Amino acid sequence: MPLSEHEQRMLDQIEQALYAEDPKFANTVRQTNPGVHYKRWIIKAVIGFVLGMGLLLLGLLLSSPDSSLAVPVTISVLGFIFMLASFLLGANAWRKAAGGGAEAMLAEAETETKHKRRGAKRPGMMNRFEERWRRRQEGEE
Repeated sequence: MPLSEHEQRMLDQIEQALYAEDPKFANTVRQTNPGVHYKRWIIKAVIGFVLGMGLLLLGLLLSSPDSSLAVPVTISVLGFIFMLASFLLGANAWRKAAGGGAEAMLAEAETETKHKRRGAKRPGMMNRFEERWRRRQEGEE
């Protein structure tokens, strides 16, 4: 949604005041790219996934037919949970880095709104039944 002229002017004034007050901070904020943060999260998720896989394999290697299964199974389960959490965090960061975050949700909401409008123009079977019922009730009173 584009800004109005008044809003744009106010935003420009705020930006100029920020540059006048603290130019170093303003340059830092201006140069910050959110994609960099998402890439860092992806790298952390990959490292976490590899560590989780290591825990899973360690639990499998520690299990032997002679030993009790409580400790190795626990290590393997924790490794799997760590892998799963890392994958989910990485997938979320990947989606946001690719631009599928809020923009995709807004596009989906617009599509739903269009479908609702289309339904209002052309009522379905249930709407017709409700309308007939309402007319019958009004006619009997």
